[in-house]
Amino acid sequence: MATGSYFPPSGAASSLPPRIPSPASSPLSPPAQQRSNALSNRLTSVLSVSYADSDTRDALETLSLRGVHNTAEVRRQLRLDVQKEVVDCNAEIVRDFGRVAEQLERIGAVISNLKETCDEMRKHIVLAKQDTTPVLEEASALMSQKQEAETKQHLLDAFTKHFIVSDDELLILTSVEEPIDEEFFDVLTRVKQVHRDCEALLGAESDRLGLELMEKSSRSLNSAYQKLYRWVQKEFKSLNLEDPRISSTIRRALRVLAERPSLFHSCLDFFAEARDYVLSDAFHYALTDAVSGGDNAVKPIEFSAHDPLRYIGDMLAWVHSTTVSEREALESLFVADGDELARGIQAGLSSEPWARIDEDEEVTFDGQKALSDLVNRDLIGVARSLRQRVELVIQGHDDPVTCYKVVNLLAFYQATFSKLVGPNSNLAELLQALETFTLNHFKTITREEVHRLSTDPSALAPSEGLSAPQFLLDALEVLTSIMKTHDTSLGTGDTSDENENRFTPVLRAALDPFLDLAKSCADDLPNPTAQKIYLANIHITTRSAITPYTFASATHLSPLSASLSTIRVDLLEIQHRYLLETSGLQVLLTALEPFSKTSTAGAEQDIASIVNLPEFQPEALIAISQQLDDFLPSALMDATDNLKRLQSAAFVKSVTEEAVEAFCRDFEFVEGMVIGADEARNVEKSAHDEDEDGDGTEESSEGVDGQTLRRLFPRTTGEIRVLLS
Repeated sequence: MATGSYFPPSGAASSLPPRIPSPASSPLSPPAQQRSNALSNRLTSVLSVSYADSDTRDALETLSLRGVHNTAEVRRQLRLDVQKEVVDCNAEIVRDFGRVAEQLERIGAVISNLKETCDEMRKHIVLAKQDTTPVLEEASALMSQKQEAETKQHLLDAFTKHFIVSDDELLILTSVEEPIDEEFFDVLTRVKQVHRDCEALLGAESDRLGLELMEKSSRSLNSAYQKLYRWVQKEFKSLNLEDPRISSTIRRALRVLAERPSLFHSCLDFFAEARDYVLSDAFHYALTDAVSGGDNAVKPIEFSAHDPLRYIGDMLAWVHSTTVSEREALESLFVADGDELARGIQAGLSSEPWARIDEDEEVTFDGQKALSDLVNRDLIGVARSLRQRVELVIQGHDDPVTCYKVVNLLAFYQATFSKLVGPNSNLAELLQALETFTLNHFKTITREEVHRLSTDPSALAPSEGLSAPQFLLDALEVLTSIMKTHDTSLGTGDTSDENENRFTPVLRAALDPFLDLAKSCADDLPNPTAQKIYLANIHITTRSAITPYTFASATHLSPLSASLSTIRVDLLEIQHRYLLETSGLQVLLTALEPFSKTSTAGAEQDIASIVNLPEFQPEALIAISQQLDDFLPSALMDATDNLKRLQSAAFVKSVTEEAVEAFCRDFEFVEGMVIGADEARNVEKSAHDEDEDGDGTEESSEGVDGQTLRRLFPRTTGEIRVLLS
């Protein structure tokens, strides 16, 4: 419905009633004024209505739905029609509520009947409850008793099943006639569990049952361990001597027996004694009776006793092979089962506290250490026999090279056994002792040889060629063989500093005594030159022998080089003195010695007095100059020939060259003094000529024959260097 249908259109303004004059224009009566105000208010209210208001919009929409038209009749009947509709709706509602009230009255009657029925039933229930209460209480008590009895029965069954060991099981556990098998270990495990669980019963109010069960289980366990102990000993006796691998049953028996440390160690002691006897017998068999076995290719080790190196090597190889086999046979027990053995021993120490050596010390089981200890104990008898034979063989041989080869062999096997069974094992310590014994025997041999040489004058006499003595050459030859052996052993083994330094005691024993003895022979030579050449030859020969081997030169090359340097200085002095004396220059140097230390201030005056020295008189100076000229053509060859008995041409050459250089410096000094003396004389002559009257009676300032020192001694330093180059 259009909202504008209730109002006149804007073009119908002429149909509106005439405008009511305001009170100011025409006075009206009060009633007329009130009506005029009411109409104004009504118009204002209608005009002020907002068509956007929801109530207004709904009212207009309702009018539109009714199909009402905006006429005067409709406007008069609209309120009446609306009121009539409201009254009709209210009458309909009243009728509906009347019907609802009737239904509620019927429901109330039904509820009253139900209430009466419920009251009646309640009375019957109370009466029935009074009759059944005693019966229910009695039934409840019976049910509680039944449940308690069933619980006790379950507990009894569980207790019996867990704590009570049957007679058949005890027979399996303790009877010697019953075998050690899987069933035995199962029963033993169960009894141990019962024994442990009895501790829970000791905390109850009545601990008698727990004590009885614990005592019974303890007796059963002790009997079982004793049975297991005897069985293991029996099995150890029947092990295959050629293949002593421990079976799985014995391995498990030992793991279980570890819970009794005393029995476990007793079994190991028994096994070690048995294996010691077997291996000692096998070692003796390998030494003496290998041929009787039928294999002619395998000869007894004793057949090679004449060769100490092979004999000792064969014995050590047999011991090593046996040790490896023994270790492999026992490795499955101590390495694979090491954790279980450790747990068993730890548990055993709690049950046998007296087995502890130190109560505060924590006991840990090391499988590798236990394996090495047992292998060492198995080979005690073999080690004893090995020591006796090695010492006997070494004492019967006096060849130092063979002794040192045996030392190297023992050192190699000592390192091998240290890795195999531990550095503190009996075998490693035995080989270390044998190595020390053999090295001491080697030193004894060298000491005896030195003592023999020191009492033989013919062996100590230096040769005419002043070469190194024969006994030193023999000692160096032996030392070279030893160094080659050591070098070979280092090439195939460890080359650490520790192993290289091990050769120092050998050098001190095999080289130093012979070297000292050879050097002491130099005192028998007649002159210092021969002594120094002899000592130089000794040191050069020794140095050449040890230089190729770094492990030897590391300790002895430096002292030898230092001694040789000292000898070289002495030889240089000898060669220098030989050049000076042979050339005659020594006479001039001796005469000029005071002038070499004069101060610069009085140098000219002192130098001028050189001409007055007897050595610088014309006859003497001419003779020395002639001697120098005779010396120079063959000087270098004569000087080299002076050291011809030195065995090193390079050494002779270097010493001679340095001596020649020193001779040239000395000649340069003499030449300078001669030139300086001539110049000083010329200066004096000039001064004297100025002071004289010029009568020509003064004596000439030159020599007797009118010649200068330079003319009498014409050789120059350059010429000397060329002739001696």
